[in-house]
Amino acid sequence: MAPLTVLASENDSLWLLIDTDKLLLKVMRGEKVEVVYENISIGKNGAGIDKERGDEKTPLGTFKIGWINRNSRYHLFFGFTYPSLEIAKRGFAGGKIDFKMYYEIRAAKELGRVPPQNSSLGGQIGIHGLGSADPVIHHAVNWTGGCIALTNEQVDSLNEWVFRGMRVVVV
Repeated sequence: MAPLTVLASENDSLWLLIDTDKLLLKVMRGEKVEVVYENISIGKNGAGIDKERGDEKTPLGTFKIGWINRNSRYHLFFGFTYPSLEIAKRGFAGGKIDFKMYYEIRAAKELGRVPPQNSSLGGQIGIHGLGSADPVIHHAVNWTGGCIALTNEQVDSLNEWVFRGMRVVVV
């Protein structure tokens, strides 16, 4: 089970920028690039602002690292505080979630917690390694269900930078 509290960052100037067009993940310190990870994979169906459970799209937006799973089947998993309040507002306005779910997502945001991961907007979105997945496929096509995938070596390296509460911008 994911931890419920999102910790405040000790160094708010560190953040992640994920470029879904160039398939790059950058560790940023303010506006300075610290590290670049190339050849990342995203959702099979690309990226978009209006994700739904099962659509295999990577959601665009600003999130935080809500939890870290060091025993993931994908080697390491850095879970996002997805869906964001902005995504929930659009989902509620578009009839994709009801008021109860919108309220739960809003309350989680206000309390600094991970939002519900079981809405029709999807959940369990984050950055992960390959685990036992095929590196050849990883380098050939976007293959995830909506997450951002790196090689196991890349995600091990990224682990040195990532902390709960870290801002993540997916563009």
